Amino acid sequence: MSVVDMPADEAAVLEVRDLCVSYGRGRHQRDVVSGVSFSVSHGETVAVVGESGAGKSTTGRAILGLVAASAGSIIFKGHDITHASHRLRRSLSGQLQAVFQDPYSSLNPTRTIGDTLIESVLSTGLRPAQRTARAREVLGKVGLPADVLSRYPGAFSGGQRQRIAIARALMSSPDLIVVDEALSSLDLSFQAQIINLLRDLQEESGVAMVFISHDLAVVRHLAHVILVLYGGKVVELAPAKKLCSAPQAEYTKKLLAAAPVPDPEVQSLRLRAHQAQGHPAAAAGSGEAPPPAKVAANRPAAEAGKTE
Repeated sequence: MSVVDMPADEAAVLEVRDLCVSYGRGRHQRDVVSGVSFSVSHGETVAVVGESGAGKSTTGRAILGLVAASAGSIIFKGHDITHASHRLRRSLSGQLQAVFQDPYSSLNPTRTIGDTLIESVLSTGLRPAQRTARAREVLGKVGLPADVLSRYPGAFSGGQRQRIAIARALMSSPDLIVVDEALSSLDLSFQAQIINLLRDLQEESGVAMVFISHDLAVVRHLAHVILVLYGGKVVELAPAKKLCSAPQAEYTKKLLAAAPVPDPEVQSLRLRAHQAQGHPAAAAGSGEAPPPAKVAANRPAAEAGKTE
């Protein structure tokens, strides 16, 4: 049985149940995320995709405890961490890690790479020599030499910095990594390298990932399951191969048609063919959210078969 097919209560590292996040108060309150549910198992990547403002990063930040949930629940390894205290969050930081979008601002320019990596395992009880050995080990996993430890972030390219950010996330051998738009600032060659790196690391360690992106063309090569958001709500949720080959929601079809392909003539024909079908306003940026499709997989058992 694949991780995609397993029931949520059998192998879930993370379960998000009817998550809601709101900003503002009173009549100025605005729901940014509304009723989002999914689960992630060991060795599985769930991609959260959608256009800007869809609620992707807010969902990831709620999982990490960086924004408060207004409703719903977040279950990590069987424990409800929806409103976890700062102390509990700190105790879980080794098990729940993140890789953020900007590789230039995510590393402290005044600290060596060695200091940055070792900081994440200071509370683990490892001896200094063991911490350094662990840092050398994870650098090797991301394809960087050990002499990186003594250098500063300014000496590296964007792709190299993102590799260092991934190494930092791996230092504590986490159970879950939230990868938030980590490829959007990189060129295509570096994107391919990071995708291959993440896939190899997951196969080796079994770490679960929530991969947040606006680009379906990227996530289809990495994700086991894809969740599509629009206006903070789930439009479609299905195994990656099924969603990319036979999407059910009109908005998902629009995203797939907009995903770039290497041949501009083929890309143009794809867009024209889809527009010629005369579908209603499910296009990205339209004023109303498209009608939801039935969720195909990867929902908590009590939610199976419902629509968002």
